[in-house]
Amino acid sequence: MDLEIRHLRIVHAVAEAGSVTKAATRLGLAQPSLTAQLKRIERSLGGPLFERDRNGARPTPLGEMVLARARVLLPAVRDLQEDAVRFANTSVKLPGYRLGATHGPILGGLVERLTAVQPGIPITTRTSWSADELTGLAVAGRLDFVLLGRCGDSPPPVADAMSWTTVGMDPVFVLLGEDHPLAGEKELELSRLADERWVVAPGDGCFSDCFATACSRAGFVPESIYETDVGTCLHLVGVGKAVALCQATFQLTSGLVMMPLAGAPLGWRHLLGWHSGSIGARAAPVVATHARAAYADAVRRSSRYADWLVTNPDYGAVP
Repeated sequence: MDLEIRHLRIVHAVAEAGSVTKAATRLGLAQPSLTAQLKRIERSLGGPLFERDRNGARPTPLGEMVLARARVLLPAVRDLQEDAVRFANTSVKLPGYRLGATHGPILGGLVERLTAVQPGIPITTRTSWSADELTGLAVAGRLDFVLLGRCGDSPPPVADAMSWTTVGMDPVFVLLGEDHPLAGEKELELSRLADERWVVAPGDGCFSDCFATACSRAGFVPESIYETDVGTCLHLVGVGKAVALCQATFQLTSGLVMMPLAGAPLGWRHLLGWHSGSIGARAAPVVATHARAAYADAVRRSSRYADWLVTNPDYGAVP
């Protein structure tokens, strides 16, 4: 039997209800029917998912693993269905798209998706290290949409009549050279990097109040921070002269290792913004749908991040 989304809903319902009987009531099924379905699901997955007795049903270790994946997949499927309905019922099409972005994982996928649904549509792009610059261009009517990131709970740039929606939320990971003594760890406490030199590319990143606060909580003040271009950043990390913060969707190059930080002390929000009074505002729901899909693609391409999300489902795509 092939596993289907409805099977995951059954497993999730039993776990939430704490018993097969209560889950059957919630799902509107007869208890014997649900029990038979659950047994078929367990056979297809290789073993029992619950320990069942007169006190209820408790997940087995196999059940906990399946539930962890289900809690990621079920909301994603629900969001897909909702977004598809919104997309199918939105007829707004612009004569073209003018997109601005700081450096991140979404712009390329967004362009790909917009050109797929509207072949031949004129699209122009502009990138900048400065979120304020891009926001100003949107307010001035020179950009239709901007993609940018903010550290932690930092608000987007203040601008009259701008609307913002969150596309995704990531932890901030750390980038090490593959020969770094800590490169083989599963995750790192930030305090273990107290003696490292740090390197950062220019722009609106976490190397300000957020990073200083996280280091202070970890019990240290960071040593010198190099600010330079991306190529030099990656070179210095690769040869072991520095470490760097990076987005969890970062696409690794040879010689580098991406490492989660224990407790995710730093976070990064991907935002889509537009001027509320512009023509583009009418297409914002559709563009946001494509942006979230492009972000989800970037997450899937980062195997380290996708694995991390299994046990940290509060991150990732935001409906």
